[in-house]
Amino acid sequence: MSESSSHERQRYELVSDLPQGLRQSLDPGRRMQAGVNLAVSLLEGCDHAGLTLVDGEKITSGASSDHVGARADAIQHELREGPCVAVAHLESRTVFVPDLARDERWPRWAKKVTDELQVSSLLSLLLFSHHGSSGALNLYATRGNEFTSDDFAVAETLAAHLSVAVADGLEIENRGRGMVSRTIIGQAEGILMERYGIGAEEAFAFLRRSSQDANRKLVQVAQDLVQTRELPGTTPLAGTAHH
Repeated sequence: MSESSSHERQRYELVSDLPQGLRQSLDPGRRMQAGVNLAVSLLEGCDHAGLTLVDGEKITSGASSDHVGARADAIQHELREGPCVAVAHLESRTVFVPDLARDERWPRWAKKVTDELQVSSLLSLLLFSHHGSSGALNLYATRGNEFTSDDFAVAETLAAHLSVAVADGLEIENRGRGMVSRTIIGQAEGILMERYGIGAEEAFAFLRRSSQDANRKLVQVAQDLVQTRELPGTTPLAGTAHH
């Protein structure tokens, strides 16, 4: 078997194993990191990769293969322009820029990445749109127009699997946070019920009023009470007695 055929077979096997490889960890950050690392490994024309997350007007970098990928994404965040921002804001599902030096859509960003990072070509793909948030997989080349037709096919496959893996991971993470918050609030209610001899509804009302008075999230007030066993600085409940 030729070296070229062996390489193609290896790449095919890696693409086939993408779902399992991206879900090895429940942590969405690790899934993102696995995705950008795989992009550089699988795509012939990709030298650097990054993953951009957009939640409303907030733009953050989810992961990057190296400092070039991180910096190229960061420049888009700083300038609020670029193909990844356009994709993540759902202006387009896929953006391909074969020659950044000649592209006029994002002149400030293009000049900065070509001058500072020697990036010459880019492929950006929408990852997911989930409860008002979205993401983009950003693939950078330093040689110019080096993304092949096979690269496009592999990139689309990777983006599809990564989209599901990251969205699932974020859902799991959010669900876990919700469970932790409910547990903490329940513990705080128990302390108040014992301390004041009141019911669960009154205890929750106490926490909610304390949260409003202090202009803090209810779970933060509850967590302070659980950790310190000190009551919030709120007017005591009417008709209750301290035990």
